[in-house]
Amino acid sequence: MPQPAINYLTEKEYLAFERSALDKHEYYQGEIFAMSGASFKHNLIESNFRSALNSFLKVKKCREFGSNLRVHIPANTLFTYSDILVICNEPNFIDDEFDTITNPSLIIEILSPSIANYRCAKFELYRDIDTLNEYVLIDSKSIYVVVYSKNANNTWTLSETKIADDTINPPSIDFIITVAEIYDGFDKINH
Repeated sequence: MPQPAINYLTEKEYLAFERSALDKHEYYQGEIFAMSGASFKHNLIESNFRSALNSFLKVKKCREFGSNLRVHIPANTLFTYSDILVICNEPNFIDDEFDTITNPSLIIEILSPSIANYRCAKFELYRDIDTLNEYVLIDSKSIYVVVYSKNANNTWTLSETKIADDTINPPSIDFIITVAEIYDGFDKINH
């Protein structure tokens, strides 16, 4: 049976659609993809990380934002929503709607089993962001954190941990958080 034809959208058509949509959608090379909701554990991890990060950044030139601020990567057409992102210096908006930026310094994504492979694959696309210095992946099913850090020669170094006493330290913002802080309350949830 033949597959239905895909109706590709321009970036301008996507933005018009997305800005009037009730749900969030990502965009890549003309296609849009609906985003799913997040679990309680996902939200707990996000809340823990954002709370610590927000307190830390109050005296810095950087700001943290949640998943409502869209990121666009002109080099590969991706429009996406990260769980948490940090922007240092002035935000670089794509237009006067002020809802889409191109210059995150740090992106944090919380992995659910259904999208873990997709989020890991997004790292290849994220590397087209010149201002990006770190990409952090946090598992929402078990204690596991991966940090990709950009080196001076534009290569990336991976570090990972499954140990609650370890710390995560994105060097571009000099922020330190323990894995235990990220997962605080996680062990009290039965599902």
